[in-house]
Amino acid sequence: MRSLERAIDVLEVLEATRTPLRLSEVARRAGLHVATTQRILNALEARGRVEQDGSGYRTGVAMLFGAHAYLATNRLAATAPMILQQLAAATGLTASVFVRAGSSRAVIARVEGSDPLRYVLPIGERLPLHLGAGKVIAAYMDPEELDSVLGGIDEFTRADGTRVSLEDFRRELEEIRQRGWVASHDERVVGASSVGAPLINADGEFLAAIQVAGQTTNPAFTDPTPLGHEVRQAASALASRVG
Repeated sequence: MRSLERAIDVLEVLEATRTPLRLSEVARRAGLHVATTQRILNALEARGRVEQDGSGYRTGVAMLFGAHAYLATNRLAATAPMILQQLAAATGLTASVFVRAGSSRAVIARVEGSDPLRYVLPIGERLPLHLGAGKVIAAYMDPEELDSVLGGIDEFTRADGTRVSLEDFRRELEEIRQRGWVASHDERVVGASSVGAPLINADGEFLAAIQVAGQTTNPAFTDPTPLGHEVRQAASALASRVG
């Protein structure tokens, strides 16, 4: 079991970086001895989970097979595109579904609208929980677990330079729970706005966050209330399909 945990630690190190890493750096970030790390990398490389060249180690093409299997077998990921297509058509905005992945969130389904964003957000991209649709996920987390994820920070800065205290952030999470949706402007990317809502099943269990996003200059974001209702309806429709 310990060997499996160490292999996962190594894979998580490689998944978290956008550039290849040298052996010594992989070992340092994984908290493992260099020799142990080398053995793990060799085994993973033999199975296509890791690749290497002159610049270092990176995740291998075989990791795509696991991602594809998740998208094909996960009921939420498989069902979401149809609802997102309807939402994107109704609003003209890019519609997405995000799920929590530890201290981050990941997009598992996405449909572009007629007013596309000016940046590409690949399926599986890790994003923070304190910005945009991430706040919807944070709002429904256990308070103690949220404290652990936040890591004791007192404040953070959004993309537009706005500084947000932890107290203000917690107040916003309470507003999300009460209102059922949240509008975000220029938080993660300057020039982009979004409206997100929770996906909650019939048992009251939080499953994911659903969002529409577009350019901040889009008139729909001037008064996001209608978008909030639209996204909530889409969330209810998707929840009824996944159970």
